[in-house]
Amino acid sequence: MKALLLTLCFGCSSAAHAMGLLDAYDLALRNDPTFQAAIQEREGGEENRAIGRAALLPNLSWSYNNSRNESEVTAGDVKSDRDYRSYASTLTLQQPLLDYEAYARFRQGTAQALMADERFRGKSQELAVRVLNAYSQALLAQERIELSRAQKRAYAERLQLNDRLLKGGEGTRTDVLETQARLSLAQAEEIESQDAQDSALRELEAIVGQPLQIEELAPLTRQFEIAPLEPNRFETWRELAMANNPELKSQHHALDVASYEVERKRAGHLPKVSLYATSRQTNSDSESSYNQKYDTNTVGIQVSLPLFAGGGVSASTRQAANQLSQAQYELDAQTSATLVELRKQFNLNTSGAAKVRAYEMAVSSATALVAATKKSVAGGERVNLDVLDAEQQLFTARRDLANARHAYLLARIQLKYYAGLLSEQDLRALAGYFQPSA
Repeated sequence: MKALLLTLCFGCSSAAHAMGLLDAYDLALRNDPTFQAAIQEREGGEENRAIGRAALLPNLSWSYNNSRNESEVTAGDVKSDRDYRSYASTLTLQQPLLDYEAYARFRQGTAQALMADERFRGKSQELAVRVLNAYSQALLAQERIELSRAQKRAYAERLQLNDRLLKGGEGTRTDVLETQARLSLAQAEEIESQDAQDSALRELEAIVGQPLQIEELAPLTRQFEIAPLEPNRFETWRELAMANNPELKSQHHALDVASYEVERKRAGHLPKVSLYATSRQTNSDSESSYNQKYDTNTVGIQVSLPLFAGGGVSASTRQAANQLSQAQYELDAQTSATLVELRKQFNLNTSGAAKVRAYEMAVSSATALVAATKKSVAGGERVNLDVLDAEQQLFTARRDLANARHAYLLARIQLKYYAGLLSEQDLRALAGYFQPSA
């Protein structure tokens, strides 16, 4: 019974530490520093709404002054010293009535908040891509390690056979050297794959915020079903990207921000009208009001009209106009880059199924070729090098098949990402391709 309990505890512990793709994404939402920075960026950007709106709302201020004064007053031939205290208390309420600069700042703040929202949406979708990429690359490296080890075992067995044949006088030294060379190459490929796996695991650890072992990740399923791409026209995906891609929408809002900045600078030439009310209490506030108290309430309208500012307003307006043109060109560049990547991922999706099926057939054919070549060598029709070439062809086909599978999954999620439609539902669908081994 005790042994059974220990077995159950060990099994539960192993299950608890298993990490599927969705588990990794859930951890990344809480721990990825890049995503946490995006959250703070969005919250900071949202404050632009309040900042922009503040210039249109009433402004209430209070000032207070209390001082000690010593002065010498001369009136004709008479001099007198005054040693007194004075104070002034002023409460001022001001409400803009006509202020185009404040209005432009309000619209600019709204555009900045919308830009922050779209940037955050883009970072959220990018997180799913980064999780899948690191997760997939770690597993791909593991597959390549296993392939290299299988290749090493096959070459090692072949090398033993070559040694026996050489000792028996039926083989050649060349056969031994050829096989040894292939074995050394397989060892080098294994080392290279181990380095790639370590790099991918470290990247995934940085995203999810905890140490990982490759055994904790769920490998790809053996049955690799590929659903047809919907929609299957690139023009439809292009329209979706133009309407939904967060980077493009963010750049559109950046263009609005730059446009309102031009208006805000141009407002430096326009008048401002505001309503104000003050309540002021003073005592000996100046020499002319010495020993006098005043309690004054004032309501009025204030108009200010800028006449000349040394050319600063015109220069600032021209500078803002240049920045607006820059934002437009940046939007054009971002649009072109996005559509290029969208087309690339669309092509990878449409050709992905054919590639995977072709490589599956290549693996099947190469497996049969190895068996047939070994029989031909035994019959004296082929030589050792033919077997090595056939085995190399088999392992190359297996490696290419693994690459094609992982590349297809990444292309599938990136197509949705560039179209601006990537959601947790899409990641959940891809998680079905990764199943823990029995």
